[in-house]
This record gives sequence, C-alpha cells and structure tokens, in this order.
Amino acid sequence: MTSTQIAAALRQRILSGEFAYGSRMPNVRELAQEYNSSQQTAAAAYAALAGMGMVRTGRGKQGTIVAAGPQAAAHLGTFGPYDVTAASAWKPLSEAPAEAVTARVRQAAATAEMAAWGIPEGTEVVERSRIRSVNGIPVQYKVTVMPYEVASRRPEGYEGVPPMLLPAGETTSGPPPGMRMADWLGWGVVRTESAITAEPMDKDAADALGLPEEVPGFRVVGISRNSAGETVFVTVTTAPLHHRITLDIIEDPA
Repeated sequence: MTSTQIAAALRQRILSGEFAYGSRMPNVRELAQEYNSSQQTAAAAYAALAGMGMVRTGRGKQGTIVAAGPQAAAHLGTFGPYDVTAASAWKPLSEAPAEAVTARVRQAAATAEMAAWGIPEGTEVVERSRIRSVNGIPVQYKVTVMPYEVASRRPEGYEGVPPMLLPAGETTSGPPPGMRMADWLGWGVVRTESAITAEPMDKDAADALGLPEEVPGFRVVGISRNSAGETVFVTVTTAPLHHRITLDIIEDPA
C-alpha cells in the first residue's frame, strides 16, 4: 500500500474509535508490518496524518499519539432568506475570468453512500459533474446526484431533452431571471442541509483539480429535500484546503 492509502485507512480507524483520542499508535516498524510496506512508507503515512491534525508525533518513547477527538458538527444555524435567488453558489475572490463547465453526465445505480443521503441504494440516479475554474485554473469540482425521476422532469412548456439529462457540452436556456433551477423544474425544494468536512479527496475530484489522489481538501455535501422530507438532489463540492468556505445570511429587511 502507498503512504496515502495507509493514512486513509488509519484515519478511518481513528474516526471509528479503534484508536481513541490520546492513545498511542503502533510504532513505525509495527505499522509497516501490518500494512506490508516499508518503514519509510509507514513513516510518511504518519507524517500525512500529522499534517491533517489527526496525530502528533513525539520523540523517543513518546511515539505517535492520536490527537483527533470525536467527530462533531459545527452547526452554523438554520436560515430562511426572503430571496433565495440572491444567494451565490460560488464566488471567485478576484476579478479574473471564471467559468463552470459540465464535465460528465451519467446514469448509475445509487450507492450505499447515497443511501445515507436519503436516496435508496440501487435507485437509478443521474450524476452531473461540473468543474469551476478561475483564469483557466480548476478550483472546485461539483457533483450533483438526483433520482432519475427527478432529473427527467421538464419545465412547463419546455420541449426537447430534459435539462438535467443533456449530455456534457450541451447547454439549455436555463430558468427565467430571478428563478431558481429547482423552481423552474418544479422540484419543490424547501430545505437544504449542508455538511462541511476536510478529508482526503476521491480520485474523480483529485483528477479534475489536477491534484494527487487523497490529498486533503474541503468536501461540502448539500442535501436538498421537499416538503415531504424526500431527497430531491444532493451536491458534493470539493475544493483545495487553501480555499475558503463562506456563508451569506440574507435577512428580511421588513
């Protein structure tokens, strides 16, 4: 195994509680034996974990100690802006030219991870992948997942292929000014729950951003539901750690 693979496996063992906060991890020699790797590779895995703040490495007999406590969510609050169209999906921090392109559209069966989002495993889904760039440099990778039944809807009076089923490279006119895509397509979204974590990127995200697989990055998961509590669509946005996550609160002036 590579050092990044070992680091990813150890991270999951720490998060599961197998290695508790403050406990001592196996030494480098033991870790190398367990994962059938060289001691240099094992040491590099610990260095990666230390870089993520998961462990701290002392000298001599101190060894490598778990520094990550139990996972917790820093909930920023629940906000209902009076004008949801005023929100921006992303904001370049400079005046450089920015664009977002659809890189891939595919149909697939929902995975176990998607089941945790409220889309039953095995359900036919549509995945749309977009790459957001600033000055030609990729800065965000976004995947939108929705049940096929949702993706196949057309706006009233619309003819042709449903907008969410258009292949990569083809564009639609989009909703009228001041209207959300979800409202234009009649999805009935009333609530979106978001979770922001810092964790190793998956291969697709790393490839899209031109980074090594499993390098740490921000992962923002947004689950949008209708009034019945059903999941309408999910977005997973990945960005490098040197970027920032922002939140706008739009208050009703009345």
